[in-house]
Amino acid sequence: MSNRDSNRVHPSVPILFEDNHVLGVAKPVNVPSQEDATGDPDMLTILKQDIKERYNKPGNVYLGLVHRLDRPVGGAMVFAKTSKAASRLSEAVRSRNFHKQYAAIVHGIPSKPSGRLHDFLLKDTKTNTVRVVPKGTDGAKEALLDYTVLESKNGLSLVLIELHTGRPHQIRVQFSHAENPLYGDQKYGSKVNQAGQQIALWSVRVGFPHPTTKDEVNILSTPPAVHPWSQFSMDALMRTLQSQ
Repeated sequence: MSNRDSNRVHPSVPILFEDNHVLGVAKPVNVPSQEDATGDPDMLTILKQDIKERYNKPGNVYLGLVHRLDRPVGGAMVFAKTSKAASRLSEAVRSRNFHKQYAAIVHGIPSKPSGRLHDFLLKDTKTNTVRVVPKGTDGAKEALLDYTVLESKNGLSLVLIELHTGRPHQIRVQFSHAENPLYGDQKYGSKVNQAGQQIALWSVRVGFPHPTTKDEVNILSTPPAVHPWSQFSMDALMRTLQSQ
């Protein structure tokens, strides 16, 4: 089940799905998922205010943060409109019944047309960076994703990624470690990217059992028609998603 329309809660935040329990939107790039030290407008605050105004709700509005997207990453994002929905969606995340797919543009051509990246990641909280470390390293967490190369041209490849674990910076770190850093990623691909480039990573599908009906919900979001996305066929990407 999916629901897409042109309604917007904010000039740059399209609504992709909404009912009494779940709100799915397309997060713009460079907007934090929740309040951070910058004090910049964040998704949780923007959406709470919108619900308050659209439904004329008095007092505080409940909205649960189910998952996060890194600040420079845009695309499909899901929020819970009730505490019961938040609990059930969080359980779906823990039991890996909450499916997340991303599109990314990487430098070069991955060694296999499709495959799995399986690493162990360690985060340095002082520098807010993550690196691949040997299995068994104290504090390291398992990171697992599957990918398919959809198209390659001009030294870049469009890949579709199924994320199985939700580690900080996971996709960016794993592809950099595989020597295919993401286009525009200054943190993990500074040798091949230029300052000011926008990272080419987009949340294209979030799928999960509805917290009350248990029907499968699939929320889709198309990457923007700007460089470098515009070099590749987004129609082919979305057809691949819809066929799954």
